[in-house]
Amino acid sequence: MRQSAKLESQGQKPGRRGVHPALFYGMFALLLGGNAISATGLLMAPDIARLLGGQNELVLSAYEDRLAQMRVEIDRLHSRNYAQAGDINLQLQELSQQQEVLLEQHQLVRALVTKADQLGIAAVATPVSGDMELSMVTTHSGNPDMAATSASVTQMMTETQQAMTGIAVAASERTENIVSELSKLGIALNLPVAPLDGVGGPLLAANEGAAATSPMIEDANAVMQALMLYKAARDSLELAPVHMPITGNFRQSSGYGNRKDPFTGNRAFHSGLDFAAPSGTSVLSAADGVVSFVGERSGYGKVVEVEHGNGLMTRYAHLSGYIAQKGQKVLTGTPIAKVGSTGRSTGPHLHFEVHRADTSLDPKPFLETGKRIIAMLG
Repeated sequence: MRQSAKLESQGQKPGRRGVHPALFYGMFALLLGGNAISATGLLMAPDIARLLGGQNELVLSAYEDRLAQMRVEIDRLHSRNYAQAGDINLQLQELSQQQEVLLEQHQLVRALVTKADQLGIAAVATPVSGDMELSMVTTHSGNPDMAATSASVTQMMTETQQAMTGIAVAASERTENIVSELSKLGIALNLPVAPLDGVGGPLLAANEGAAATSPMIEDANAVMQALMLYKAARDSLELAPVHMPITGNFRQSSGYGNRKDPFTGNRAFHSGLDFAAPSGTSVLSAADGVVSFVGERSGYGKVVEVEHGNGLMTRYAHLSGYIAQKGQKVLTGTPIAKVGSTGRSTGPHLHFEVHRADTSLDPKPFLETGKRIIAMLG
């Protein structure tokens, strides 16, 4: 303050201090030196040195080559991933199609098993589970295991196919058994004829867009045909007099053929089977048919006769009373009369005869055949 006042008193103004010239030139020298070092570093870098040396085209070309190689590798990776994804998608699509076939197959099997159950052969077939939803099998990494999943679906399809085959085999075997057993009795079954299977047409190239007939549908139709044949055979069985005409506490008191006559003691022919039973016991029709006679016949006492078709007729004699009327349609097991002791009889019993065209037949093979078939049918 004193110095400023002194300068002001001397007519001089106070001023600012400037940068010392020595310091200024020193800083400038350092700046130049740093730039020189940086320039030397740039020149020592190969790519940059080539750029500064006029070789920029080569450097750019080299970079473009590397970028091109990277693009190829990336495209290759994308292609590989895309291919893998495409395979997975394709496998999933195939599995989805297999699942649709499996579900359709299961519906067919379920319908066939239901029909078989109605006909009494469901126990032979092994129906598959109702839950047919596709369950994706995965690896330990959590990724879908297409092979295992496909194998699982294939196994399920095989099982349903085996179920259909089992139903067809069971139905066919039972049909053949019924036909064979009844043929021994001279009874020919009128089974439906298999549909005509004639095919033909010009040989043309396959049309990829055209729908193809599903082998599964054809298999299911074949199984259903086997079930229908079995049903027809079983229904025809009801027309054959192979069922017992009496139930309850009874015994066979006399057989068919020559025997000692209970009244004369001489050898005589007995045209039927006798079943000893209490008077009033229900007498049942041995098969479906139509009552053709209700009344009395000499030696038989009270009689009911039923026509069954195939030229067969059954006669029920020594009755105490009638239940059915002439012209009445009866089913197997329909009560038609009551056990009695009318006519030439030593006591209450049912005299049962089987006739074909006015000729008596031994009823025993008929009834034994019925027992075998019923045992087979369960």
